[in-house]
Amino acid sequence: MARGYGSSNEFEETFNRYAGGASRNVVRIVIVVALLIVLMNAFETIGAGERGVVFSQFGGVGDLVLDEGLRFKVPFIQDIIPIDVKIQKSETAVAASSKDLQMVSSTIAVNYHVDPDAANKVYQDVGLSYKERIIDPAVQESMKAATAQFTAEELITRRGEVSVQIKEMLSDRLLTHSILVDEFNIVDFSFSAVFNEAIEMKQTAEQSALKAQRDLERIKIEAEQRITTARAEAEGQRLQRQTISPEILQLRAIEKWDGHLPQVTSGGTPFIDLKAIRGGA
Repeated sequence: MARGYGSSNEFEETFNRYAGGASRNVVRIVIVVALLIVLMNAFETIGAGERGVVFSQFGGVGDLVLDEGLRFKVPFIQDIIPIDVKIQKSETAVAASSKDLQMVSSTIAVNYHVDPDAANKVYQDVGLSYKERIIDPAVQESMKAATAQFTAEELITRRGEVSVQIKEMLSDRLLTHSILVDEFNIVDFSFSAVFNEAIEMKQTAEQSALKAQRDLERIKIEAEQRITTARAEAEGQRLQRQTISPEILQLRAIEKWDGHLPQVTSGGTPFIDLKAIRGGA
C-alpha cells in the first residue's frame, strides 16, 4: 500500500524541500556558466607581428599598446583590437601629367608597415582601412607632384631620380600618420601612343645619325691611312734617289754586264771583237 501524507502541511513541506534543492542547483549552474563566459571574455591573444590596441566602452582608445601574447582585459568593458605591424605591400595605379603636359600612367608598389609604438594612434585616427584612406591617396599626391617637375623624356632618362623624389614625398606624408615606408618602386611607366611614336622616331634618327657619324669617322681614318701610306712610299723613293750616285749606277751596270761587247752599232766605226782577235792569234 502506497505511503500517503498525513496532512496538506506535510505535503507542502516536502515539496518545498525538494524544490529548494533544485533551485539551488540551477543557481549554481548559472553561476558557473556566467563565470566561464566572463573568463572567456577576460583574455585576448595577440598574434605574431601584431600589436593590441585597448578600446574601452567608457574611455575610447587607450594610450597603452600591448605586445604579442595572451593579454587580460576587463570583460564586456574593454576590447583588444589587433593591429598588423608587419611589412605589407600595396600597389596603386596613378595617372598624372608631366611638365610638358604629357599624360603618364604608372603603377606604384610600396612596402610599408605601421609604427608598432603608434598602433593606437593609427587605429584612432584612421582605423583598419589605412590603405584605402591613407596609402593610396598619398601615393597619388606624391606621384603627381613629382612628375609635374619633369618632362616626359626626363621621366624615362632620369627614372632613378624621379623614384627617389617620389619616395621622399610619400615618406613625409605617411609619417604624419605613423606609417613607415620600407621600399618604393615604379613598376611601370606608360605614355600616350603619340608620344611613344615620337620617342621611337627620335631614337631611330639618333641611331641613323650615330651610324652616319661612325661611317664618316671610318672614312676619315681610311683616308688618313692612305695618305700616310702614300707619304711613306714617297719618302722611301726620295731617300732612294738621294742614295743613288753615278758611281753606284756604273757599278750596277758592271754587275749586270755578261762580258760580251756589242758587235753591231749604228753609224761609222764598228766595235772590235777582242775575243775573236785573241782566238786568231
